[in-house]
Order: sequence, then structure tokens, then C-alpha cells
Amino acid sequence: MHPMVELAKETVEKYVSEGKTPQPAELTPEMQEQAGVFVSIHKHGQLRGCIGTFLPTQSNVAEEIIHNAISSATRDYRFSPVIPDELPDLTYKADVLTKPAPVKSKEELDPKRYGILVEYMGKRGLLLPDLEGVDSVDKQVEIASAKAGILPDEPVSLYRFEVRRFE
Repeated sequence: MHPMVELAKETVEKYVSEGKTPQPAELTPEMQEQAGVFVSIHKHGQLRGCIGTFLPTQSNVAEEIIHNAISSATRDYRFSPVIPDELPDLTYKADVLTKPAPVKSKEELDPKRYGILVEYMGKRGLLLPDLEGVDSVDKQVEIASAKAGILPDEPVSLYRFEVRRFE
């Protein structure tokens, strides 16, 4: 298991079981960087929680993982908080994002390679790349817009980013 995934797992298990936040023992060079990070939690192959930041809010990737792992387990409004009995059934992913860059048109997007950020009137929605069932740019924009409460006919500004996915 990659150290970033191990950190997400350790964080959720310690927080859910003991109410404590772990301190990472040793930071790899990539964990010392600053970047936005999403932590996804799955149970029996189904999404159980996913929260992240598209720009860094902490001093390094390790702290982003810790913060977002706790949020994914306890604050994803789509799910009840993770309970200790579930811990053996959970798997984790950590996605480290590049800084979102504006695009001029949908032709610059690819749902397998790029995640997207849509923005309209202060509302923002984000969708990670290479998600099952999302095989077109239009579908990607539709989902990201809906997450932000942006109506289908509202003109959005588009941004793309890449991720390094660790499982």
C-alpha cells in the first residue's frame, strides 16, 4: 500500500476508533509538497465518502490527507459518519491534484485524463478524472455543475487539472 493511502487509512481508523488525529511518522518527498488532495473511501466497491481540496489548505500533502480523510469519514453530507464496525471493510484512495488551469473550450478536456472544475457566479463544482460511468466531457460538466447547484443552461467557466492517484 502506498504511504499516502496508508496515511489515509491510519487517520480514519485512529480518528473513528479513538477520536485522535495521527501525526505522520516520516514524510516522503511527495508528501512534503503543497497540493490539493481528495481522499475517497469505499466499502465493498461502493463510494462511502469523498472530500478534498482543489487547492492546498494545509502546509503539505500529508496534512491535506489527514484533514480530508477525517472529513471523508465524518463530514460527507451524502453518508452517515463511518463507525468502528465498518473499518475492516473500507478501502482508500488519495488523489493529489495539479493546480486547475483555465480552458477555452471543451475540446481541451478529456474525462479520462483531466478532472474538471466548473464555476459560475461564485458557485464551484469539481469532478475527478477517470470515474466509472463518466465517459464524455458533457457528462463530466453536467455532474460537476449539478454538484455546485449550477443549472444546465448557465454559462460556466471551465478549468482542468490532472491527478496522481494512489490506491
